[in-house]
Amino acid sequence: MKEELIKKAYEVAVERYAAVGVDVEKALEDMQKISISLHCWQADDVTGFENPDGQLSGGIQATGNHPGKARNMEELRADILKAASYIPGSHRLNLHAIYGDFGGEFVDRDQIEPKHFESWMQWAKESGLKLDFNSTSFSHPKSGSLTLANPDKEIRDFWIEHTKRSRAIAEAMGKYQGSPCVMNLWVHDGSKDQTVNRLLYRQLLKDSLDEIFATKYDNMKDCIEAKLFGIGAESYTVGSYDFYLGYGAKNNKIVTLDTGHFHLTESIADKISSLLLFTPEIMLHVSRPIRWDSDHVTTMNDDTLDLAKEIIRCKALDRVNIGLDYFDASINRIGAYVVGTRATQKCFLQALLEPIAQLREYEANDQLFERLALLEEAKNLPWNAVWDMFCLKNNVCVGEEYIYDIQKYEAEVTSKR
Repeated sequence: MKEELIKKAYEVAVERYAAVGVDVEKALEDMQKISISLHCWQADDVTGFENPDGQLSGGIQATGNHPGKARNMEELRADILKAASYIPGSHRLNLHAIYGDFGGEFVDRDQIEPKHFESWMQWAKESGLKLDFNSTSFSHPKSGSLTLANPDKEIRDFWIEHTKRSRAIAEAMGKYQGSPCVMNLWVHDGSKDQTVNRLLYRQLLKDSLDEIFATKYDNMKDCIEAKLFGIGAESYTVGSYDFYLGYGAKNNKIVTLDTGHFHLTESIADKISSLLLFTPEIMLHVSRPIRWDSDHVTTMNDDTLDLAKEIIRCKALDRVNIGLDYFDASINRIGAYVVGTRATQKCFLQALLEPIAQLREYEANDQLFERLALLEEAKNLPWNAVWDMFCLKNNVCVGEEYIYDIQKYEAEVTSKR
């Protein structure tokens, strides 16, 4: 009976959208092609497998102590697949370097190799996932407050080597899976209090990046991620948005926009059109900042919706890589994956269903009242009926059904950890 109601509501939605010039079937086809890179670190609070007993440092902090976090690779993989089973479409998994399959041995960051991620590549292929990758500069004895921008050449060279090896791993992943691996580079480098050497550290970071990127690869994409400030680096961040925007535009690198890494009043959506003119692609890390970079679970809010609409309005789906980046340890971690990913997808579906042709015609004719009126009325169009059909077609839970399934998994599996 529920399936019949979903189909009836969908048929009405198709007619309603057609009245404003929107092809719903085309929107669903485009929606099916959108892959979101799930972040592995939500499952275990950014612990990783290098040193499971180690403490987070370098501007990273996961808050909350909800029971049942993944304690090893098997549990983490099982939780990710469980979460993916409630998310419509085909997606990716984003790994940090500290999540290698190290076989119980300590492998320092400057010694990691593709072999430490071969089991991930095989597992991902069997699971229908593609992999993305990140170098890991935090939570290490040599992290301190400066890594790639450290005046100490020995420490700086350590992190340069780590990042070079991370790029080689990303290349191996991309070649194995037949899809470019997106390799993100973020370092926490900065200063807690005022510095009188801003230029020095940025020159060192630039030199480090030049050395790291000297080797060219065909099966991976380089991304550089900025930050406004970090915990313990509140006064100065070496890798600011201005720095990476300049570096990316000059060197044809992808700039990563993390929605939590900017001032709360900044519009991330407004940056999309500018970056598209000067950089090859864009990488998104979608989260929900409550008080700056608090990494709350993404919800279907105005910021995320505006971001999705701008990407669709720019016809830039083929140039924007979409990933998530939050780690909430205060709620069920699998539920956090599902809520955040589905919320992001809902925003993109609404963007695909926007009556953009009519809106642009109004704007071209200087019919500004009409444009504003249609923008408002479009908010009431039955996108939710289309979303339900999207879930139904992908054989995943429609509506709130997944809540009860995740509760059962918690009772039977994660609560026993």
